[in-house]
Amino acid sequence: MASASQQMAKNMNLGAFGKAKDLQKRLLFTLMILVIYRLGTYVPVPGIDLAKYAQTFSAGAGGVLDRANMFSGGAVERMAVFALNVMPYITASIIMTMMKKTVPSLIVLDKDGGQQGRQQINQYTRYLTVFLAIFQAYGIAKLLESSGSVINPGLFFQATAVITLVGGTMFLMWLGEQVTARGVGNGVSLIIFAGIVAELPKAIFQVLNLGREGSIAGSLVLILLAMSLALTMLIVFVERSQRRLLVQYPKRQMAGGKQFGGESSFLPLKINTAGVIPPIFATSLLILPATAGSVWGETGPQWLRTVLAYTSYGSMPYLVMYGVLVIFFCFFYTSFVFDADDTADNLRKQGGFLPGIRPGARTSEYLTYVMNRLTLIGALYVAFVCILPEYLISQNQNIPPSVGMLIGGMSLLIIVSVTIDTVSQIQSHLIAHQYEGLIKKSKMRRRNR
Repeated sequence: MASASQQMAKNMNLGAFGKAKDLQKRLLFTLMILVIYRLGTYVPVPGIDLAKYAQTFSAGAGGVLDRANMFSGGAVERMAVFALNVMPYITASIIMTMMKKTVPSLIVLDKDGGQQGRQQINQYTRYLTVFLAIFQAYGIAKLLESSGSVINPGLFFQATAVITLVGGTMFLMWLGEQVTARGVGNGVSLIIFAGIVAELPKAIFQVLNLGREGSIAGSLVLILLAMSLALTMLIVFVERSQRRLLVQYPKRQMAGGKQFGGESSFLPLKINTAGVIPPIFATSLLILPATAGSVWGETGPQWLRTVLAYTSYGSMPYLVMYGVLVIFFCFFYTSFVFDADDTADNLRKQGGFLPGIRPGARTSEYLTYVMNRLTLIGALYVAFVCILPEYLISQNQNIPPSVGMLIGGMSLLIIVSVTIDTVSQIQSHLIAHQYEGLIKKSKMRRRNR
């Protein structure tokens, strides 16, 4: 039998949405923030020769620049103030998530510090974001000067570029926090989502145009479109799939002979607990050699040029290493996010237990066993989704790498995951609004009586 919340979810329609004024305000606020973000991707960094930079970007397209341009919604292509996007913040958040499980002082602060401790960790994350953004912004300023894309190179331009790019990242981080608090969905995820979606129509148009011009076969265009649709359906199915473990709560004898409790619930475990973090981490590691090569150019050591030759985008070694790193980071990140000992301990404190398994250490072992099996399935699924499009596109050199990245598995994974999360939050707001309406009606009836 469906629960009350499930029955309410089935009854949600446009009429219910029209009555939810608070949800409408949240959606409008979120839309306004995304419009501000898109406008910022067209404001260039001061002191850049845009015509020269356009030539430099075209010459260096196909690797690091295309990958960064995909996440920034075209801001790198235009060298806008939001060129760094929120990637420094995401990297800092991932690092702090890992440090919360390994650094003793942060472990104590996270578990025993309460709300104040979490705020302190968030502050550390912001400090780390500033440090990473300064490092990346300075590297971008040096690359712009070395490519001749700067009108007046020198210390003043470097300081201007660093302040502008770091300020853009921190402003985006603030916008993301505002969306999370006052809008709908996760603000940082929605900013990345908006950037990818904004560039997606251009990528689809380029594929169709290549097919019309005869650069690629019409059958390949149909295969790419069908593959994207099939991968989207697969991502939706897997991301919404759960392994539900039955949790039983014993009955308790209360005063007067009444019994309390005895209910059962479910402990939901996702197949892909790590989400989109593994492909992002794997991509970040694989573009390090390319980044070093862009800095040193032809003057770099021989071993670096050899590594660049074997790790070029679309090559077979690149795809193999990409898949291995994705699988590794799926297990690595899941081990930090899901703590079987804490989950088993919380169940024991609440009086719950898994049928047939003793509380405590045995429950922790069973949860670890189940989670490892789920993570293996999720890791293979993420690797398949990310590698298959890039392999098919790498077999045809006429398809631009930027197009392949936009219609690739990682982009689809981000789009679908963020969409599912945002829709779930909208449904939660509608259900909460219906509950408030029922409570108000019941109070009015009591007053009338």
